[in-house]
Amino acid sequence: MRAAVITLHNMCNYGSQLQTYATQEKLRQYFDDVVFIDYRRPDTYGKRFLQYFSQGSPIKAAAMLPTLMRYQKLFGNFQKRYIHLTDKTYLTEKDFEKFEDIADVYFSGSDLVWSTRLNHGVIPMYYLSFVPENRPRYAYASSFGEETLPEEEVEQTKAYIGRFTRISVRESSGESILNRQYHYSSAIQIPDPTLAFPGEYWRRLAPECGIEGEYILIYSLNRNDKLDQYAVRLSKRTGCPLYRLCTRYDHMMRPGRSIVLPPVFAFAALIDHAKLVLTDSFHGTAFSMNLETPPICVSPPACGERLRAFLSLLGEEERLLSDFRDFEISERRVDFTKVRKVLAGERQKTDQFLREITGKHHEDRV
Repeated sequence: MRAAVITLHNMCNYGSQLQTYATQEKLRQYFDDVVFIDYRRPDTYGKRFLQYFSQGSPIKAAAMLPTLMRYQKLFGNFQKRYIHLTDKTYLTEKDFEKFEDIADVYFSGSDLVWSTRLNHGVIPMYYLSFVPENRPRYAYASSFGEETLPEEEVEQTKAYIGRFTRISVRESSGESILNRQYHYSSAIQIPDPTLAFPGEYWRRLAPECGIEGEYILIYSLNRNDKLDQYAVRLSKRTGCPLYRLCTRYDHMMRPGRSIVLPPVFAFAALIDHAKLVLTDSFHGTAFSMNLETPPICVSPPACGERLRAFLSLLGEEERLLSDFRDFEISERRVDFTKVRKVLAGERQKTDQFLREITGKHHEDRV
């Protein structure tokens, strides 16, 4: 049986690449073949991509060009080596008008596939609008990234949601949205695909860290001077040097020793070997908890609900920094015994969801 998936695989960041890989490997435990539909959102490639990062400024565009070239090589090579993509690339909604049926079942997700904030509006393909009527449609850990939706968005997408055979969402807020606003009562919450595997799974894939001694890792996706200033003071208080996982070349100007766009699986190694991780990233937080490295989390300017919901699930809401004068957070203990137990239970929910779809136990596929 073959499964086809549409997700945010073409986003140039570590979380998107790792969740795509994890989705593929988890589904492979239940399906004979898994393929990702190579749909590329307009602002994730070419001139639109450069315009998005440069905000229309020729000077910023020239400065960003080396980063974008590195993105294409780093993430493009990762996908060629590890991700099974369709031969055909889809760039517009019109490209799907002659979509050829390629699978027995179809999945949308995971990640923020239903975030109209991230997607700049409703993208019907992420709701499997192109799938033939006779094929089952499933959502795998899909996320709205919000606690509630505008009613006009609900009206615009209600028909798409109603066509799903079964929906799983990543956050409890997504389950609430579906119940309250769509009157869809059979949704379940399951974890992000990267959490469907224990920390040891990622350690086996990760290369050598290459950093000796204790250090604090900064993984910040958003420009935040207060976070940077906090990091410097935290380093002085703890005596641990700062290392920054830079996702752009211009991040090298910010505090910390720069590690610029390392290999994708090195993301796990850098988190695993750190003493603390200072991050505004959901996946930065998720990997920290899964690899049992205490995170200090800063809410991002957009889609912060997913980070708060994850910390709440683990009972570790205190890891969310609410005051940049709070340095005691670095000394507060994370109950990783509890975290381990909660994540194990979440993994069971993923397997239950996939067993219900396929009628198989993944042990049968090993």
